[in-house]
Amino acid sequence: MALPELTLSLQFARFPEAAEHRAALPRAKVARWIRHALEVPAEITVRIVDAEEGQALNRDYRQRDYATNVLTFDYTQEPVCTADLVLCAPVVAREAAEQNKPLAEHYAHLLVHGTLHAQGWDHEDSDEDAEAMEAQEIEILAGLGLPNPYES
Repeated sequence: MALPELTLSLQFARFPEAAEHRAALPRAKVARWIRHALEVPAEITVRIVDAEEGQALNRDYRQRDYATNVLTFDYTQEPVCTADLVLCAPVVAREAAEQNKPLAEHYAHLLVHGTLHAQGWDHEDSDEDAEAMEAQEIEILAGLGLPNPYES
């Protein structure tokens, strides 16, 4: 089965550790991870930011005054999924270290997670929705040769 088309913009804010994050996120890998999570063609911008920008976006758009790992701004879901995925590099790096995972592997999970959100998947409304979304993430990541992110 052919994967959906993807128009990808990959952006890195300027911050001291940007080179490490850029090295973990080669464009071809980012596109592959996202395309495996897509059900329809998409136009997605991925932006890697520092803690300050991540916190400001989370505060301004979700009224939560802290930096979180991934924010999904979805604009359309059909016929083309259009979205911005904003990943906060310091949070992603800290979580990867705490979970004893390679940085790229954690980014792959969060990009799949954000891409599912962009297509209408949710995990905050019910336990059933959360379980369904986790199962979908596990299946997609397994198809990419990556381990279950919910097992330690």
